[in-house]
Parts: sequence; C-alpha cells; structure tokens
Amino acid sequence: MANHKSAEKRIRQTARRTEVNRARVSRIRSFVKKVETAILTGDKGAAEAALKDAQPELMRGATKGVVHRNTVARKISRLSARIKAL
Repeated sequence: MANHKSAEKRIRQTARRTEVNRARVSRIRSFVKKVETAILTGDKGAAEAALKDAQPELMRGATKGVVHRNTVARKISRLSARIKAL
C-alpha cells in the first residue's frame, strides 16, 4: 500500500484515468462494430455514415493516447477499403 501522500494521490488519479480510458476504448469498439455490422449487411450508405461517425471517435482516442495513432490510421484505412469494395 502507498506510504506517501503523493503515492495515495497517484493511486486515486490512476483509478480515475483508467475508468475514463476504458470508457473511451469501449466507445471506440462500439463505433467500429457499428461500421462492421453495416458492412456485413451490405448497405454501403449506412456503412459510410457509420464510418463518418466512427472516425472522430477513433481520432479522439489517438489524441488522448488511449490507442496508438498508427492503429487508428490502419483501422480507418481498412474499414474504408472494405466499404469501397461493397
């Protein structure tokens, strides 16, 4: 257990940040899943709309440091390629 005041504060901060980061990753996954399901149904319009909604969420995750920016770029690239192929 923490022996210093600063260590106790750090534990509190880490718990708070972890909760926020997990929520953000969960949101990203949800948005990506919406795009995936739209692609699987074969509805190009819905898939494009879902990707347009997912992109800012993915980029926000990259700027906040939750997901690596190259991972975000790869995901967006692959999803848009799959939509283009519809």
